[in-house]
Amino acid sequence: MNFLQLKGKRFLIFGVANKKSVAFSAASMLLEEEAEVDFVVRDDATADKVKKLFPGKNIFTCDVESEDEIRKLRCEIEGLLPPVCYAGLLHSIAFADYSEGMKPFHKTPKKAFLQALDISCFSLISICNELSGLLERTASVVTVSISTTRMASENYGFMAPIKAALDSSLAFLTKSFSAFSEIRFNAVAPSLLKTSASAGIPGYAESYLFAEQVIPRKRAVSTEEAAAVAVFLLSPRSSGIAAQKIITDAAMEINYFDKDVVKKTVG
Repeated sequence: MNFLQLKGKRFLIFGVANKKSVAFSAASMLLEEEAEVDFVVRDDATADKVKKLFPGKNIFTCDVESEDEIRKLRCEIEGLLPPVCYAGLLHSIAFADYSEGMKPFHKTPKKAFLQALDISCFSLISICNELSGLLERTASVVTVSISTTRMASENYGFMAPIKAALDSSLAFLTKSFSAFSEIRFNAVAPSLLKTSASAGIPGYAESYLFAEQVIPRKRAVSTEEAAAVAVFLLSPRSSGIAAQKIITDAAMEINYFDKDVVKKTVG
């Protein structure tokens, strides 16, 4: 059974850091479906870790803050033999510098905001521009967003506006690429996940536990659940979905006024 029609297709995965990442789970699922997967990570240290997770696979390094490194990545991929053409690309990259601590949004440091915008949002545009010639005409590009950018959560800092820019870019990339292809751009948008990256956000653990109470099933969204949506979006079976973000929050957004949660809050 090859329902997702992924067998034999090749994908490029950005952002595997460890076994807790969405990119790791998505890559593992693609391999289970007998797809081929190449990886792009930030640096040599991460590459060494990923080599142990996915032995024998092509692993490239690229600091997406550098246009030169993105061009170098294209050249390295073009040098593969036999030549490759990707059926899909997963962009699972995000970074925010909270080294100065959490501040009220209006006191966000300009340098930190622009760096987060560069790495978490513009990198998608830059990567797809540089690698467009390595994507199949009907390729699928998927990024990882968040379930809502309208929730002004203090412990998420300034990343929600960054993700809002990422979400908006999906429509403009889809439109722009339609001039020469049928490449489509979408996002999986999970609620709070238990990842290594989230563990470093001050106050995140408390919000995660609260989310578990608000979600009707009383269980948070898993990394694997988010990855499964990403894999579906990468597959030809989702060919009619473009310029969308697929909210994957186990219905958290419908249940903020759950009677048990309200009772605990107001007494």
